[in-house]
Amino acid sequence: MPKKSAPPPAPPTDAPELQLRVRRIHRRDLNRVWEFLKLVFRDVNRETVEYQRPRLKQHFLEVYEQEGIEQLLFEVDKGTVHELAGYCEFAYEIAGADNWMNHRYFEKRGMRPLFVDELAVHPGYHGLGVGTYIIEQIEHAARLRGCTHIVLEVAENNENALKFYRGRSFTKLDAAIFLAKKLDVAAELLPPRTLPVRKKRP
Repeated sequence: MPKKSAPPPAPPTDAPELQLRVRRIHRRDLNRVWEFLKLVFRDVNRETVEYQRPRLKQHFLEVYEQEGIEQLLFEVDKGTVHELAGYCEFAYEIAGADNWMNHRYFEKRGMRPLFVDELAVHPGYHGLGVGTYIIEQIEHAARLRGCTHIVLEVAENNENALKFYRGRSFTKLDAAIFLAKKLDVAAELLPPRTLPVRKKRP
């Protein structure tokens, strides 16, 4: 008899607020996160048949071993239990040979992007600000590295995701399913500063 998946966690009704925290993934998290991603994208995959997420488990495990890819977990603290509410995966360089992107595309446009490969929020935590918190964390990481844009891929018929990203200032790139958000990034070097002119002594 197939094992039934656990129902989505419901935020407690007697608690005024939930504490959401972020941390980097650990090897011991891999199986739990894989099951989480399958659950999150189950309904999405029914609607966007041509764009299935997540990829094969072997690929997911290989990502963990790769240098330069950040995998972050977003957990809700419930006493001694930490429920997985969100996940994101991003890199500062183009990874893999199976995508349309290349460095010249962005260099010609003066862009220094951070590339988001995965962003997932548990259905039980939709509408509570988890996705917004994940985006803010990604933007924070991008600014620390001097990135000017966040770039990600969305299926054209994933209307919920498109609405979410466009509501957070992501706009379409040349290809219809690629979105980018421009960041306000501080210059690496300070601008010129006017100094007071010392009065000449008589």
